[in-house]
Amino acid sequence: MDPAGPPFLIGIGASAGGVESLLELAGRLDPALPATVLVVLHQSPSGPTVFPELMARRCRLPVRHARHGEQLPVGEVRVAPPDHHLLVVDGQLEVVRGPRENGHRPAIDPLFRSIAQAAGPAGVGCVLTGLLDDGAAGLLDVVRHGGTAVVQDPAEATFDSMPRAALEQVPGAVVRPLSEIGAVFSQLTSRPTLGGHRPSSRLAREIDAVRRAPGTFGAGPPGPAAGLACPDCSGPLYDLSEDRMLRYRCRIGHAWSERSLSHEQDTGIERVLATALQALEDKADLQHRIATTAAERGSDLVAARAREAAHAAVVSAKMVRELLTSEEDEGTA
Repeated sequence: MDPAGPPFLIGIGASAGGVESLLELAGRLDPALPATVLVVLHQSPSGPTVFPELMARRCRLPVRHARHGEQLPVGEVRVAPPDHHLLVVDGQLEVVRGPRENGHRPAIDPLFRSIAQAAGPAGVGCVLTGLLDDGAAGLLDVVRHGGTAVVQDPAEATFDSMPRAALEQVPGAVVRPLSEIGAVFSQLTSRPTLGGHRPSSRLAREIDAVRRAPGTFGAGPPGPAAGLACPDCSGPLYDLSEDRMLRYRCRIGHAWSERSLSHEQDTGIERVLATALQALEDKADLQHRIATTAAERGSDLVAARAREAAHAAVVSAKMVRELLTSEEDEGTA
């Protein structure tokens, strides 16, 4: 590492299949690696917090959860705690419960953006196994600011969606099997960094949105209105798309890539259809009961109307069930 240059920052993002991949990679990190290694693993907000301890058993670098406000620990690994984003701001780590991005907290994109902003050419973003496309947009920002993109070979990834999405946005990324990525980090951090970089006002706004900084969007919305609703808060989404990459953010700060938004819409549609199906089946059941009791007491007109209402509910339920089945089939295709 060039002693006059900024310290190297290596961000690693993983999702489905990521525990095993991160543990393997941890065992291949050089104990003399001159960089701060920051890890985001998609996990349940209420999930176990022992992953850093598991990683430390394999890794020859110190590993623990990141702490808000700590200085960048060169030669150590920090892991984003559950339900918190991990950022680099002004030479420190920030651990914040900001708005979810791509349906996740922690999310990979915010970490990569903050690395791009903080380190420029001394920044490295690495995408491992996972579903959908978190990390792809942030990885592009790393490269735009002179840093390096590293992607696990999709052919060996447990889930290849995230690596492939990253390569769609950064086709020139360094692609390696997991067994070689540790060596790539050592090679990258042994070179001198090529001067500084110009911080981006766009990245600053997006990082502030994750930090919930006061007045982040006080001057106006984050972009032109997209005509879409945020799945998290139902507020309007604004268009942040560029370079053929569709991205959206709401005023609250929730951010969505194209695949994550599409997936969340599918999930929402399935939820609504399931609720509608249950309501229609309940209505049919109730109307059948009303028809039976009305007939028993001789109220033929009431019974006839109830039978008609029950029949209509059954027909509607059949249509909704078919829609729900088609949504499930598309989700598994």
